[in-house]
Amino acid sequence: MTRKDARAAAVQLLYEFEFHRDENPVSFFDFSQQQFEAEFDAYTARLFFGVLEHGREIDEIIAAHSQNWRLDRINKISRAILRLAVFEMLFDSEVETPIAINEAVELSKQFELGESAAFINGVLGGIARGSQQ
Repeated sequence: MTRKDARAAAVQLLYEFEFHRDENPVSFFDFSQQQFEAEFDAYTARLFFGVLEHGREIDEIIAAHSQNWRLDRINKISRAILRLAVFEMLFDSEVETPIAINEAVELSKQFELGESAAFINGVLGGIARGSQQ
């Protein structure tokens, strides 16, 4: 599985987990592999569990950079993409910020319609500028 595929799988898992927040994340992850009939690799697991581990901090950062948008107003797939990208940008030393932003924009184009790619790019760009200061 490529990192691009792992990111797409992680976004799908994060999106689905929005509807199953009361479940144990490990059980949810294992069940999802069976449900999707997919083998998630170690990178997919690292992304999924990393986002959940740093979720509160990630959400605060997104909310602070989403001008005029409360986190709960951002659609679930965009939230999943943003959370994944912020995790990679700030908590994953193996991924450079421009790559995380580019991959998030590409994921947005893959999973969504409309202006979400521009919105995601803008939010992540603001976060990137803020983390460099």
